[in-house]
Amino acid sequence: MRFAVLGSGSGGNATVVEAGGLRLLVDAGLSAKQLVTRMRAVGIDPAQLDGVMLTHEHGDHVRGLKVLLKQFNLPVFTTPSTARVVKEQGIEGGTWKYFEAGQSFELKGVMIDTFAIQHDAVDPVGFVFDHELRRLGLVSDAGFVTRSMTERLRNLHALFVEANYDDALLEADMKRPWATKQRISSRHGHLSNKQVADLLVEIAHPLLLRIVLGHLSSDCNKPDVAIRHLRACLDGLGHTSIEVHCAAQETPSDWFLLQ
Repeated sequence: MRFAVLGSGSGGNATVVEAGGLRLLVDAGLSAKQLVTRMRAVGIDPAQLDGVMLTHEHGDHVRGLKVLLKQFNLPVFTTPSTARVVKEQGIEGGTWKYFEAGQSFELKGVMIDTFAIQHDAVDPVGFVFDHELRRLGLVSDAGFVTRSMTERLRNLHALFVEANYDDALLEADMKRPWATKQRISSRHGHLSNKQVADLLVEIAHPLLLRIVLGHLSSDCNKPDVAIRHLRACLDGLGHTSIEVHCAAQETPSDWFLLQ
């Protein structure tokens, strides 16, 4: 199993997951041109995707989907509520495959667990991909770490999770009005470095290989700040071998392997 983050941030989010013979695009928040360009840059032919999975309907997660579906006849895996809102945005084409938050299903030998998360979207979800005793968790745009979310993210070998803001940097930010800051830090907003650290206290274990942080705010977080915060947390727990990376907005990451 392996995954590559094509881009992550308020400008658009997309990740490719490969396991066995399965290739999935999780979210399509970049332009279709950028999605295709970046997939090809990491060696993926978009025509050979087995589908697109959506975490939720916000523009930075579905921006390129309409044009992508015109270019490639792909299945779209999402909840019925998210599909309804996405289609109301004029996105059509492809073949729509529905699941309910909390449902598990299998694709090409890969077990995919879905779970509800807290965010200001109609029916946001996270995923765990399980293949040949390797487990990858993926969470984007979650304002609060629930107990059920924590339980779903146990026993992972890799985790992609948003670390949108640093508390001190958000408080000091002069660009955003108070109401926007309140929304970001609310239970339906985004995760902070501290909230991710609190999650790791619960789920970190010796077989967790790496953590990739995504959706960092360009103003209210910095890669070195986020990595330093999470590194201190993991080292304090005795997990000094777990790697911590930050995904970028402008360029795709290298492949992250789960071996």
